Amino acid sequence: MKRRRERFLKGFTNTAAVVVFCSLILGCGYQFRPAGSPLNGDLESIAIPPFSSSSSYAGVEQDFAAIVRQEFISHSRVRIENETRARAVLRGDLHSITTEPLTYRVTRETIHGFVSTDEVTRSRIIRVSLTVTVTDRVSGETIWQDAHITEKAIFQVSLDPLVTQYNQRLALNSIAREVAKRIFSRTMDRF
Repeated sequence: MKRRRERFLKGFTNTAAVVVFCSLILGCGYQFRPAGSPLNGDLESIAIPPFSSSSSYAGVEQDFAAIVRQEFISHSRVRIENETRARAVLRGDLHSITTEPLTYRVTRETIHGFVSTDEVTRSRIIRVSLTVTVTDRVSGETIWQDAHITEKAIFQVSLDPLVTQYNQRLALNSIAREVAKRIFSRTMDRF
């Protein structure tokens, strides 16, 4: 009899644990959804036209838009469409791209008894500030907007200006990838 009672209590305890677990999962509002799907499924397509730019860096607006598009293509089931057919439109405006020296190499040379000191930049920091707006194309309502997105990266300065320019382009692309992740996450979490 005692053994029967122990088996009954053990079975009852396991069943109760399963019921409590299911109640918690169902009651907390947690939902399973396929990876890359928006939360409520309303975003079936998005347009991402080239970003605008008031900075003096030519061509980066195309790169930023392409990297954001790639983030959506790689991580979601949302179709990229042109502006006339998309459900939402994501616009970006690069309003500031600045660089400043970060580290220096100091050289001292004695010329005719005088000491000459030169500081040569070894690395620079580049900062990008932009505004992103996602609007519902049909209603014209702003879904979300952030006018204060900033990101930075460091790049090496070379004696060869082409190498420096290449390093700077790599830093800008790194910034664009980081910004694209943030934009993607924020957009997909809205829907």
